[in-house]
Amino acid sequence: MNDISQDLDAALIDRFATIVGDKYALRDQQDIAPFLTERRGLWHGRTALVLRPGSVDEVSRIMRLASETGTPIVPQSGNTGLVGAQVPDVSGREIVLSLSRLNRIREIDVLSNTVTVEAGVILQTLQEAADAADRLFPLSLAAQGSCQIGGNLSSNAGGTGVLAYGNARELCLGVEVVLPTGEVFDDLRKLKKDNTGYDLKNLFVGAEGTLGVITAAVLKLFPKPKGREVAFVGMSSPEAALSLFSLAMDRAGAALTAFELIGQRPHDFTLAHAQGVVRPLAEDWPWYVLMQISSGRSAEDARALIEEVLSEGLEQEIVGDAVIAASIAQGDAFWNFREVLPDAQKPEGASIKHDISVPVASIPSFIDKAAGAVQSVSPGARVVCFGHMGDGNLHYNISRPVDGDDEAFLGLYHAMNQAVHDVVRSYHGSISAEHGIGQLKRDELIATAPPMAIDLMRRVKAVFDPAGIMNPGKVI
Repeated sequence: MNDISQDLDAALIDRFATIVGDKYALRDQQDIAPFLTERRGLWHGRTALVLRPGSVDEVSRIMRLASETGTPIVPQSGNTGLVGAQVPDVSGREIVLSLSRLNRIREIDVLSNTVTVEAGVILQTLQEAADAADRLFPLSLAAQGSCQIGGNLSSNAGGTGVLAYGNARELCLGVEVVLPTGEVFDDLRKLKKDNTGYDLKNLFVGAEGTLGVITAAVLKLFPKPKGREVAFVGMSSPEAALSLFSLAMDRAGAALTAFELIGQRPHDFTLAHAQGVVRPLAEDWPWYVLMQISSGRSAEDARALIEEVLSEGLEQEIVGDAVIAASIAQGDAFWNFREVLPDAQKPEGASIKHDISVPVASIPSFIDKAAGAVQSVSPGARVVCFGHMGDGNLHYNISRPVDGDDEAFLGLYHAMNQAVHDVVRSYHGSISAEHGIGQLKRDELIATAPPMAIDLMRRVKAVFDPAGIMNPGKVI
């Protein structure tokens, strides 16, 4: 591999390395390689150095030196992001700051229903620790076996539990952040009610590492449900799914903890390409819903609620067919079917993906209108639509035509984005519901967001990071 150490002064590299020790200052390009590419392969960067600090003090010293020398820093926590926010540029002059060694769960407070956790803790590890304490941490993502809490907060991650519990921002009560100057902002408070001035933590949650480095956070925990029921439902249309959602909200209320919409095409791709999945329903349907009801009272209560919802749905002829999981294992299998949908699309060739949200009531109309926009850009392209219908977030992905050429289809990326996002904006929706902006959507955000919003974001950036060393080129 090429030696790119000349892109950063060797003496400066040594100064940074001294802070963490040679063992945790990666300089060999084979060791560095996993930190330079995001999981879909859309973004590749270069760096001469990856730093893996083991304490907040080391992060502070790194940022102080970076501020003194004008060295750009790219924070990285898990490297599972999908918009290139965690990848350095190709100049070779940016240093990657990996938070993976900051991986302690500092405290679980079951009385306050909070957990204090460092940025490098893997999401699944936190879920398991909460479960061992008879609590629930509800953030749930397909990448939960490898994504880390710092990245979840920096991207304001969503997932399947947003309907009932909110996204990462709503789960966060306080943060510990190292500023670009090296100063440490300690706001690790457990308070659910605090009106003392500006809510500063929310400047950093969702900022994608452009304002500071999140090193720890206080997060909400919840009582574990005493009963959970999962159903897989076959339906004729998104309109029918919307009617079922309305019915479920009316009957179950806060006990409705997930409502996932799945189109027939992603359903069929999963049956064709995913390993170990089982067809949930005997017959094919144009659309499917994965619904979960959780009861804080009893398993019997959860069962009665889901049966009531589905029975009435059948009576109203909005449900075509449904099966309620007969065991925890079958319920987990239903969820696994949902989680492998994105990977099952890969064998079908090149795809163009959209992470959008519209008002829940507009989902059927959006799906209909967007389908026409897709065909206007690429006749024969295949819509692969699924997502979190309960909170309005759809993964509106497009696979190339069956006999199409991958490279030619990817050449339509920007035209397809514009066509789909124009439809999104017509419903006053968002072009980035849960994945963030990063590099992928930065220029579109700047071009299409209200000018005052962009101006205010740039003012905030200038105050916190006047030297422009925090994850430059990302978001704005």
